[in-house]
Order: sequence, then structure tokens, then C-alpha cells
Amino acid sequence: MWKSSTEFADPLGDVESWSESVDKVLGCKAGQIAFQQFLKSQYSEENILFWLACEDYKKVKSTPEMISSANRIFSEFVETEAPRQINIDWSTRENITKNISQPTLSSFETAQKQVYSLLARDCYPRFLKSDIYQGLLRRAESR
Repeated sequence: MWKSSTEFADPLGDVESWSESVDKVLGCKAGQIAFQQFLKSQYSEENILFWLACEDYKKVKSTPEMISSANRIFSEFVETEAPRQINIDWSTRENITKNISQPTLSSFETAQKQVYSLLARDCYPRFLKSDIYQGLLRRAESR
């Protein structure tokens, strides 16, 4: 069977573009993996995991799936003492808690924006200086 050239695309082909914006990193599977690896080394992996969970959540089609997904995100990332509790403000956490029994596709929007902001302002600049990113950049440039 004939394969398109994109199926042979090198996942590191985008590495140089990751320095343009956090969106370039988050918009690419290899970027997500590298960023997640960096965040794990910084003990803040929950941020990207939550952001990715929210991206998947927005694609949910059925109400039962939405309820199940919302509850999983809530118990893993949002509720107080959650195993991967994200750092969001009290009112956002309170609002999600109050409305979790009737989730909508925008239930986690405010929290996701806060986490995105943290990723963009704090984690992303450190990622660009990290050994993980610099190593991938050297590998990409040496080809």
C-alpha cells in the first residue's frame, strides 16, 4: 500500500519550531512528549497532563462520556488532595466542584486557561533551556 510522505515524517523535524511558541510544542505529539518528560523532571507533569485531558474532553460527543470524562478529570486533577492536583485559584476550583454533577464542554475552560498560562509563562521558558530540549535540538541540527 502506498504511504504518504507525512507517514514517514521525522518527529524531530519540528524541534526547531518549538522555540517559536508553547503552542508549537503543544501542537505536536513529539513536542508534547518532550515537554511532558521535562515537566516530569520538574515535578510538574500534572500541568500538561491536565491540559491534554482538557483537549480530549472538548472532543467528547455523548453526555454519558462527558460525565465520565469530567469526573475522571475532576478526581485526578481538580479536587482538593487529587493525586495530580493542579495549581488553580480557589474560585475556579470551587466553581468546577459546584458544577461537576452537570458538566458541560466548557466545565474546565477557566482552569485550562490558568494552567496554559502557567505552562507558557513559567514552564516553557525553562523547557527551552533544558538539557532535554537542547539535546533534541542538537540531534535535529546534526542531521
